[in-house]
Amino acid sequence: MFQMISQLFQRHPAGPADTSKVEDTAQLNATFAERLRVIDRDPYICIADENLRIISVFDDLQYDRADMDMLSGPMRRCVIERLAPLGFRQISGGVLENTAEGIRMLMPKFRALGASPFDAARDTPRRSQDYYILTPTQTACHFVSHYATGAAIAAIEKLIVQQPVNLLRLADYLEKSAEHQAFAVDVGYLRYVQKQAVASEPLRSRRALR
Repeated sequence: MFQMISQLFQRHPAGPADTSKVEDTAQLNATFAERLRVIDRDPYICIADENLRIISVFDDLQYDRADMDMLSGPMRRCVIERLAPLGFRQISGGVLENTAEGIRMLMPKFRALGASPFDAARDTPRRSQDYYILTPTQTACHFVSHYATGAAIAAIEKLIVQQPVNLLRLADYLEKSAEHQAFAVDVGYLRYVQKQAVASEPLRSRRALR
């Protein structure tokens, strides 16, 4: 018996381990969040916050505080096109779905001309695995609502060097709460940071989607 086993191993000698299948499996098993990061290469959309599950779409470089804050048609088309290669299909006016992953991207409906950007997603419930697709100003408002003042400022500072925010409109809708008033103190600083970013590349030559 031992001789038979020995001969069998001689006919099938052990070679170097084939790692290609292991690597392929690892690639297939990459989490959706990791695959989604490819959109950060796009100048017009970004994963603004993985914890809050927000995708932000570039709006404009300059704002008036009275400007409407909404996802325009070109902004919607941009995100629909960019998410299509990741398996997302539009199943209704404001919902993109990846059925294989069981994940939806939700674009809140425009509420009203004078509506607060803090309320943009109020009437758009989502599941824990879903994402919101928001304007930069709506995204910044989410930071103020969900993070402590210091963390909110840091998150907005990171956002505005990629996607400017209508900071004056945001400031107009701050509430009287201690948290919002603490944030209000630093709006001037954020406006300065944004002004410097807009005057420099790559933002200086970027144009709103048309």
